[in-house]
Parts: sequence; C-alpha cells; structure tokens
Amino acid sequence: MLAFAENSSWIRKMFEEGARMRATFGSENVFDFSLGNPDLAPPPQFTQVLAELVQDATPGLHAYMPNSGYPQVREALAARLTQEQGVTITASDVLMTCGAAGGLNVIMKALLNPGDEVIILSPFFVEYTFYIDNHGGVTTIVATDDEFNLDLSAIEAALNEKTKAVLINSPNNPTGQVYSAESLAALARILESAGERLGQSIYLIADEPYRKIIYDDLAVPSVMAATRNAIVVSSYSKDLSLPGERIGYIAVHPEIAEKAALLNAMTLANRILGFVNAPALMQRAVARLQEVSVDMSIYARRREIFCEVLDAAGFAYVTPKGAFYLFPKTPIDDVEFCKLLLEEKILAVPGRGFGRPGHIRLAFCVEDKVIRGAAEGFKRVMARV
Repeated sequence: MLAFAENSSWIRKMFEEGARMRATFGSENVFDFSLGNPDLAPPPQFTQVLAELVQDATPGLHAYMPNSGYPQVREALAARLTQEQGVTITASDVLMTCGAAGGLNVIMKALLNPGDEVIILSPFFVEYTFYIDNHGGVTTIVATDDEFNLDLSAIEAALNEKTKAVLINSPNNPTGQVYSAESLAALARILESAGERLGQSIYLIADEPYRKIIYDDLAVPSVMAATRNAIVVSSYSKDLSLPGERIGYIAVHPEIAEKAALLNAMTLANRILGFVNAPALMQRAVARLQEVSVDMSIYARRREIFCEVLDAAGFAYVTPKGAFYLFPKTPIDDVEFCKLLLEEKILAVPGRGFGRPGHIRLAFCVEDKVIRGAAEGFKRVMARV
C-alpha cells in the first residue's frame, strides 16, 4: 500500500499543494486544474426529487434490498440503456453499484483468477491498475496512438492465454478522446478471433462516466453494438454532478458469454466486497432522473476558452471530444514543467501519473474566470522553455 500510495500520489500532491497555496495567496490568485471534481451544481430536478423522497415515510424504504439493486430502478435504467446501446437490455442485465469505481471492482472480482491479465490503454485513469491488482490480476498497458485513438495492432499483439479483458474509457480521462464505432468494431473482431483461437472469452469492459459530456454534436458509440462480450460500467458522478453520492451501475450485453454465472458472481461480489448494495436513497433518486443531466453547454464553453488560452501560449494538444480535460504536450519533462507552472500558481497533473509522460492533464471543471486568469501564466512558462 505504501508503494501504491507513492505511485498514485501525483493528483493528491497537487491537491495538497493547491490547498496550501490558496491559504497563502488567496483562492482568487490560484488556478487549480488538478482535480476532476465537477463544480456544477446538480440539476434542479435532483433537488426536487430528493426532497420528495426524504419525506416518504413508507416502511422499509431504508431496508436491505436485492444486492443487485431495486428491480424498479434497474428497469428504468435498462430502458435508457436499450436506447443508448442499441440492444434490448432488461432489468436482469443490470446491477446497481457504489459508483463506477465500485462497479469496476465488482467486475474484476467476478472475472479474474489469480494471474489473469487485463489490458488497459495509456493514458488511463490512475486507479485502474489498483483495481486490477485488488483481485489478483495483472495489468498490461498498451499505448494509444499520437491522437489517443486505439492502436489495434498493439492491442492484438498483447493478447495471450492469460488475457481476460480489455478495459477502455471513452470519453477518456485524461484526454477527452472518444473511440469511433469503426475502431470498436475492429477491436471486437480482434478479441473474438483471439478468444476463438485461445478457447476463452475475452471481455470488452467500457468505463463510461463521461458518456453524456460530449461536444460538437458527436455521439459515443455503443460497445454492445460491437460485441456481445461487452460490459458497461458507469455512474451519475459527472452527468448529474453527484460524485460524493457513490451511485453507479454495471450492464452486461444480453447475449454475453456465461451470462448467468457472470451476473451471479457480480451480485455476490457486490455483497462480499462490502458494498452490499448501492445506496437506497440514491437508487430511487436516479431512477427518476434517467434523462436529466447538468448543462453540458457550460463545459463546452469552458473547453473553447481553454483551447484559446492554450493556443495563445503555444501548446500542442488534441482537442477533446468529450469529458472535461485537456492533455497538452509539454516541451520539457512533464514534472519539471508542472513545477514551473506552480511558480505561476497554476496547478496541473504530470502526464506520467496517467501512464503518458510528456503531457499534463488540465481539468476544466472550474469557473471560466479561473481559466482566463491563468492565461498569462501559461504564456510566461512557455516563453521560459
């Protein structure tokens, strides 16, 4: 755990440094882009629904329920996922979880034998490696290409008899990239061919908490349309701005291999990992908010402002298609570059924390004035290097 803490410390270090700097210089003089913590308030419909729910005194509302979640909640979610994924999903294909992080741990516990491998794509969410290790798995890291798209040949080369799954994140944290339907279909063909050759199922796990945060009228393609061995895990942390409420879900393709055994294993994992079930109150709330989200135009506006700031400072970057991060290149070592930014009271996270040195992650889930206020500081640092 001490070694893990050291390896995962970049975001925490910046968080602690930001707190120190705000206390020293004042919040208005610090430009903190280190945390992916949504700053938008939950939609007003959430407050209304929550107020109604807490007034409901019906007996048993706070008791245990099936470990997979309330049937009526899973039915409501299945109806939306059927439209979203393009396949008919029922309540029995859905499991409510304690956020996407809880969901990923449930999936890994259900799937992995000791020594099984899970392929993840760099740059990646920093805690994927820990979730895999939690359940005896081994992480295999495969880089995406220069624009953070899937490198299919590299993924194919990494497959072997120990491969149990490929874990993707689209829209991606930290790059904002969205994988195309064509690339997902090609990946699915590679996994199915390898599975037939090796005599095993290789699952495609899609981590999708940013699915609704999308720009330029794009749509996030369905992984279930690509392969029957697809598992989707997501949460309401980003699109409803509820990260602290720890509410999410897992959905499996209705024709997934070994479906009954897999669902039973995940339901058991939900219990024995200590989650027991997803929060009862939040389950009932999100069931009524399936078509509701925060105002995504605010994030779109901030993306445009930040791109203008980076353009003016001379950064090279790939414009994000979704999520609320930018991942520009650094002209020098990314850790050294972050140290120079700190001198301008700008907080960013080195790309090596996400498995991709030579970049920094900038989260734009902050007020417009924070982005604009950092503009001259970015220019000065770029001028120095």
